[in-house]
Amino acid sequence: MQLSSPTRRLAAAVGVAAVAAIALSACASGGKTATGDDAKPASSVAPVSSGASQVTVTLTGDSGDTCAIDHTSAKAGPITFTITNKSSTAITELELLQGQRIVGEKENLAPGLAPVKLTLTLGGGSYTVYCPGADKEEQKFTVTGKAAAKPTGSVQTILADGTKGYGSYVAGVLADMVTAVGNLNTAVQSGNVAEAKKDYALARPFYEKVESDVDGFLLPGADATSNKGNLDYLVDMRASNLDPSVGWSGFHAIERDLWQNGAITDQTKQYASGLNTNVGKLAELAKGLSYKPEDLANGAAGLLEEVQSNKISGEEESYSHIDLVDFAANVEGAEQAFAYLEPGMKKIDPDLTAQVQTQFGKVTALLDTYRDPSVPGGYVDYTPQLKQADASKLSLAVQALQEPLSKIAEKVATAG
Repeated sequence: MQLSSPTRRLAAAVGVAAVAAIALSACASGGKTATGDDAKPASSVAPVSSGASQVTVTLTGDSGDTCAIDHTSAKAGPITFTITNKSSTAITELELLQGQRIVGEKENLAPGLAPVKLTLTLGGGSYTVYCPGADKEEQKFTVTGKAAAKPTGSVQTILADGTKGYGSYVAGVLADMVTAVGNLNTAVQSGNVAEAKKDYALARPFYEKVESDVDGFLLPGADATSNKGNLDYLVDMRASNLDPSVGWSGFHAIERDLWQNGAITDQTKQYASGLNTNVGKLAELAKGLSYKPEDLANGAAGLLEEVQSNKISGEEESYSHIDLVDFAANVEGAEQAFAYLEPGMKKIDPDLTAQVQTQFGKVTALLDTYRDPSVPGGYVDYTPQLKQADASKLSLAVQALQEPLSKIAEKVATAG
């Protein structure tokens, strides 16, 4: 998926959670008033076919970028969203949230591709359909019937259930990363610089969302003391941490060629092919990861440290200046890790939980001011001028989130 706005997702999720016991904030964007067939008013209850309620989502970009849903309600149980991107280049993803949690998403929704389906089993409650990049991003959606059961059992049982859900989230992000990097490789191999730049911006967020979970993997048989087999290095190394014995590799070698050199060479194609291979290996090695609750908390803290050390400084994307895309992805990854701990944390320390939620809202609201859905990745370039003007403001907002978030790991590790 193209990077979604954590700001809008969090704002919608918190608002829904405050109203309903179980709320699913489905991030699918809605457009302005649609035209043609898409202009028909959405009818109420979705019909049931093959055992699942059927909802159609149509993305268009002919006169503004619209996301039209054909039904505003469905019965609790299996619901299939069939998504077709007819012509929108600004909308490339649809997400479904529960509270702050992403429980289902479809990304890489390029215009002209065949329709894709997303099927989820949902309990009754108030939902929001939200598509980042649409002129109207949020649309209400109601699921009628019995609400999903609240988590029950001991705090540790609830936390353990959260770690399993987070594992599914990570697996989904890695699968989407494989697709997005495959698209980038295809564009590079074709020699199309403009297309490759677009696909680079769309591919970057996936690694940044889950970097803290996958940064320790080595190629089979590799020496742990060398960067030659370190997949994190091979995928995400930068000029500032270049190991001369290994040389350039991964995302940022491609970034340099596309933006600084403005050309795709045979070497660029080798970089892209190597990245495609290494990302596939990483996703395979990461299958079946299991987590302790403190792993999620420490990972969330680590992603915010990444923001402070590499994104706000402008070091991460020194050629393309899409640092805010990575910044938002790190925040989203941290938000998701916390969200899967949230049910247990509400029992452990509801005041701290509310404080963390509030600070996530403030960070994402600030990030929202930099959004530009007309560009790949969805955020303005982090130019030297913008960095000079706003780096301190961004850093202070992240610091205010880091302080309460840093307390979560000990809380969940010692919970009874």
